[in-house]
Order: sequence, then C-alpha cells, then structure tokens
Amino acid sequence: MMLTKKLLVEQDPYQTRVAVIEADRVAEVYHEPATGGGLRGQVFKGRVHRVLPGMQAAFVDLGLERDAFLHVEDVRPPGVPEEATIDDLLKPGQELVVQVAKGPLPNKGARVSAQVTLPGRFLVYLPYGDQSGVSRRIEDETERERLRQILDQLDPPGRFIARTVAEGGGVADLEEDANRLRASWERLSRRAESTHAPELLHRDLGVALGAVRDLFDDTFAALWVQGNELAAEIEEFLGTIEPGLRSRVQRWQEEQSLLAAHGVDDAIEAALRPRVWLKSGGYLVIQPTEALVAIDVNTGRNVGRRSLGETILQTNLEAVAETARQIRLRNLFGIVVLDLIDMEEEEHRQQVYGALEQALSRDRVRTQILSISEFGLIEMTRKRSRPSLYSWLTRDCAHCRGQGRVQAPEFVVDRLRRHLLDRRPTGSSDELVVRLEPAVAAVLRGTRRDVVGELEAALGRPVRVVADASVPVDRFELDYDFPGGG
Repeated sequence: MMLTKKLLVEQDPYQTRVAVIEADRVAEVYHEPATGGGLRGQVFKGRVHRVLPGMQAAFVDLGLERDAFLHVEDVRPPGVPEEATIDDLLKPGQELVVQVAKGPLPNKGARVSAQVTLPGRFLVYLPYGDQSGVSRRIEDETERERLRQILDQLDPPGRFIARTVAEGGGVADLEEDANRLRASWERLSRRAESTHAPELLHRDLGVALGAVRDLFDDTFAALWVQGNELAAEIEEFLGTIEPGLRSRVQRWQEEQSLLAAHGVDDAIEAALRPRVWLKSGGYLVIQPTEALVAIDVNTGRNVGRRSLGETILQTNLEAVAETARQIRLRNLFGIVVLDLIDMEEEEHRQQVYGALEQALSRDRVRTQILSISEFGLIEMTRKRSRPSLYSWLTRDCAHCRGQGRVQAPEFVVDRLRRHLLDRRPTGSSDELVVRLEPAVAAVLRGTRRDVVGELEAALGRPVRVVADASVPVDRFELDYDFPGGG
C-alpha cells in the first residue's frame, strides 16, 4: 500500500505549528506559541477554594487567573460509593493533585480531574485506576484479547490503557513504556509531597514531540521538520520510543516555509471562512454559535446530470466527507448539527449516514453520531481536546462586537437623526461636524440627503458630513460640545 500521509513540524521564534497531510490535503493543524502550550494535560497541586453542594462540584485554586472547576464524578476514587457527595470528599483549604482535562474558555476556568492519566507512546497510565482497557479504535478482537493479557501481566499500582498505536506492539515495548510512565508518576508524586499548593507538578510534551508521540506511526510516509535543532530533538525522541521510524524524518531546507509549501497556510485561511465549496459546485456553510456548530449543505451550482434524487445524493455524500475533514481541520467540538439536503429514499439516507461514519473514523477525537432525523438533520457531539481554529486565530470584531454582523448604514443614519433631534442645543450657530464611516457617510449624502436639511432646520446651524475610516461602522462622532455621542 502506498503511503500518502505526512506529518509536518515547523518552528520559528514565535511559535511551533504541526500539520497532518492526508492524500495531499490538510487534515489537522496544531499550534503552540513560543511562550508555552495550553493547559490541557498539565498536573497541578491545587487548593480547594469553594465547595458547592448544590452543583456537586468544587472550585480549585491552581494559581491561574480563574479557579478550576472540579465535578464530583472527577474526584470520586474507585471503590467509593456513588452516594458520596462533593462535601463528603472535599473541604475548603484541602490540597489535592489534579489534572487539567479541558483548558479555560473566555468566560470560565479550566475543568480538572483528580483522576490523573499520563500518556506514553503505547500506553496511558492510570495511577489510581482499578481496571485496564484497550482503545476502541483497535477493532480486531484477537488483538484486543492479546493486549488485555499483556496489560494484566503489568504489576500494580495503577492500571494501563493500550493506545491505538499499541496494535501489533511487542511485550517488551509495552513493558518499557509502562516503566517510563511509572517512573514519571513517582517523580511527580515526590514533588507533590514536598511542595505546597498551588504548584505546577508536571507539564506534558510540547506540541512537536506530543504530535510525534501521539500521531506519527508506520502509516506516515514521512515526518518533515523545519529547523535542524528541532529535527535532532525529534530524531533523539524517536530513537527512544520508536527507533524504526527515525529514517522517515526529513529535514526541510527550502527557502519557502514548510507549511506554506504544502498549502497549510492557504487551508487555514480558507477554514476561517464560513463557506466551503465542494468539487461538484455545492457548498457547506459552517457557523459556530455559543450553543452549537451549525453546518448547512447546499446544492449551489451543482445541477446534476441524471435526476434530482441522484444530484442530492451525490452532493450529500461529498458534503459529509468534507464535513468530517472540516471538523478535524477546524477542531470543532461540542454539539455539531449537520443539515443535509432532504432525501426521499431511505436507501440514500443510510448511504450518506454510513459515509459520514466512515469519514469520521479517521478522527482521533471521540465523536458520537445520532441517526438522521425526519428533518434531514444529523446531530453529533465531539469531545473538546484543544482550542478550535476560531479561538486560536480570531478575536471579536471591534465593529460588530463579536456578533458577526454590523448595523446597516441606513439604521446608523436613523440613529444619528433621532439622537440629534432629541438633544437639540440652543443659543449657538456654530457648524456641527458629523464624522461617519465612509459607507454610512455615503448614504447620508445620497439616498438620505434630506436628513441633513431636516437637521439644519431643526438645529438652526449648518451640518457638515465627514467620511472618516477610523470611525466604527455602527458609530458616529460629533465635533461640537454636544450632550453625548452615538
């Protein structure tokens, strides 16, 4: 089988970026600023700040800007009855070791768990675990049983989960990985005993080595690295965890940056736009909201060749394949609702649903899919593992205040008119200068030019309209000692 997957790692003084290329298309992008990565996976010694019995949760001080959220299900040790409540388990001022499960959002702190897990190359170590397991992505039952038997032979304390890359792995490889993880946990535990909260105890690998550990396997044709120092570090790391793959590391020496040469920069820019065109002429519209991500499928320019039913089927099949790619590329998470074009035939509906399942099977992040509803909707939930592309690369618009739309120029003119008529000054004939965004000024000078005459008559003074690009599109500024601006 010809290998077409590539892993790209690029580092500059400001950031490290990683991209996964599948069949010459960008599938995933990871990012870490030079100042350090996200919080997810980091282990802290924290101090309980507040216990909230009504929420069955506690807030834990990690020394960050906001306290972290800890739910009772994430603190209850194995073997403790489910009837145990949060105030049975935690008290204010208590110190405990927790791990960041979800990074903070703009309006809330991180979510943490007292059930610490340490990922290795082949295994995940559960220091407090009482049961081993095998990745659900390993489907062969014979292989699953073989791995279970190996895991059962690993001595306590703790238990292990075999990762997907463990498939086909030898006993010696898994035992070596287990020993490394146990040694890491012992170092972490000793530090926790000798320090006071809040304190960072353990930081997971950075994005470059983390991607090599978690993603790079024998299904990749190459691992391209820009930066000789980073390449040497990756080669040394692979020599420890997977020596057979060192020969696939390639050093990028071209003038053009690695990710730009492979179309990653163009793919990122396209992924920040809501519309995604399909080869057939149809398109997707992807709209993240506070509650969910809505993805709408449209036939667009695709008029088909045979029948309307076949045109809709082909558009939906193409759409679900691209939807799965966009979910990974944009790292969409939470509730995702896909609005397909209505299909009358049940066979077509099942065909599209199966294609979506198949396309999402390549995603490492767990996704649950519900069946197609009678309205042609597919609801999915995808676990949040890291910030989305939107939160990484976009900020709230200063003009629209994060709404994604701005006020129409005519509405701004109406607001200006009412503002001046409601607050008309007396006893002065000085000129009033109104500064507006150019598009709004054009409306006031054009289709709404009568408003200027009305205001001059009502205010008893000249009104001069000035186009000023520095004025936000939904605002107006008045060059006069006037009661308030707009």
